[in-house]
Amino acid sequence: MTRILAYRFSAFGDVAMTAPVFREFLEQNPDVEIVMVSRSNFESLFADIPNVIFKGINLDDYKGFFGLTRLANELVKEFNPDLIANLHDVIRTKILDKIYRRKGLKVFKINKGKEEKEHLTDIWNLNKIQLRKTVERYADVFREMGFKVELSHQLRPVSQQKSGIGFAPFAQHRGKMLPLEKSYELVRVLAKKHTVYFFGGGKKETETLEKWAMEIPNTYSLSGKLSLSEELKKISELELMISMDSANMHLASLMGTRCVSIWGSTHPYAGFLGFGQSENDAVQVKDLTCRPCSVFGDKECFRGDWACLEELDIQKIIDKI
Repeated sequence: MTRILAYRFSAFGDVAMTAPVFREFLEQNPDVEIVMVSRSNFESLFADIPNVIFKGINLDDYKGFFGLTRLANELVKEFNPDLIANLHDVIRTKILDKIYRRKGLKVFKINKGKEEKEHLTDIWNLNKIQLRKTVERYADVFREMGFKVELSHQLRPVSQQKSGIGFAPFAQHRGKMLPLEKSYELVRVLAKKHTVYFFGGGKKETETLEKWAMEIPNTYSLSGKLSLSEELKKISELELMISMDSANMHLASLMGTRCVSIWGSTHPYAGFLGFGQSENDAVQVKDLTCRPCSVFGDKECFRGDWACLEELDIQKIIDKI
């Protein structure tokens, strides 16, 4: 049994994207085991994947160089890995890589394609092309180790009974989020025919969604009410998820639920479309040459009018559904 120690600490959506890759990689390589080191609250993402051992940590317990050295030593002592997979490639994980190399372990790390992503999001670059998908970049790390991995890019429905539509109107950054008045209007239209469940987190989001649920018949807010494993179970039972380019799209992928995704300043070309989701289910303003201007949606709008979201007609979303 070859044991791989893998780490990716954030963001939620990026960690969620590793799970379907692990599942298919381990099915094709049954003599391999992955120890996934990440934030403790992400454990449910890996709950049903055979041959994955999840090690949850609190990063505040391992601050600075000495903290990370302690973490590296603890992980080696507990798991005695054969190979190291750095699926994050940030300063913190670069330090871990160095420590492991000193211990004589072979370290393989993700190629995030930083330069090509910078070129893609240059607003003066008019020749935008599809970059390598993030899930393939994860798989590349294992391929580099010498393993065979063929990703199916197919959804696998977890639940057979499906009803209702999930809607997650929030995202971490403004550049990824449909204006709330548009989201509200969209739900009003959808709720005439379908039961709609709201997903979100955080106090402010929960308050907004509770208010919507009171005002719009046939809608229910689940925001702040479910644990991650309960949320995943609910998503698996939906006919459809509607999400921004954010974590809920990746949770839908994990549960084999189709997702209509909404894209503003970001774009599926950057490689973050959910595993097994179809680009035909992605809704975006097509004729803006400045898109995408950001990989993560965290930049200010260069035009100042957020046209990529303000000009998005909700009828486009309704038509997809």
